[in-house]
Amino acid sequence: MGAIDTVEKYIAQFPPEIGEKLESIRRTILATEPKIKEAISWNMPGYKLCGKPLVYFAGHKNHIGFYPAPSGVEAFDKELSIYKKTKGAVQFPYKQPLPLDLIARIVRFRANEVVGSKKV
Repeated sequence: MGAIDTVEKYIAQFPPEIGEKLESIRRTILATEPKIKEAISWNMPGYKLCGKPLVYFAGHKNHIGFYPAPSGVEAFDKELSIYKKTKGAVQFPYKQPLPLDLIARIVRFRANEVVGSKKV
């Protein structure tokens, strides 16, 4: 397989049941903010708005890592408390349903944070 340079190729490297979860997160992110730009960054799907990093996600052995920056984790700390997390990352175990509504709200929060009061 060649270099992974698209999100489609990134997702395709995983087993179908994991790929479906990754694709669900992808669709949620893209549907939340239409002006988001998608690319592979740091060897994982990355999303930018106005040229600034917004969120990333990555498939791991037992979970999906979601990286909304420290501010995104902190702002939703209470709702994310049921997941393993660090300062700037959250782990969503494969065996649990994905909190897509929560992911969308975090993306919206980050988008508002990135653009501030500017209209995008």
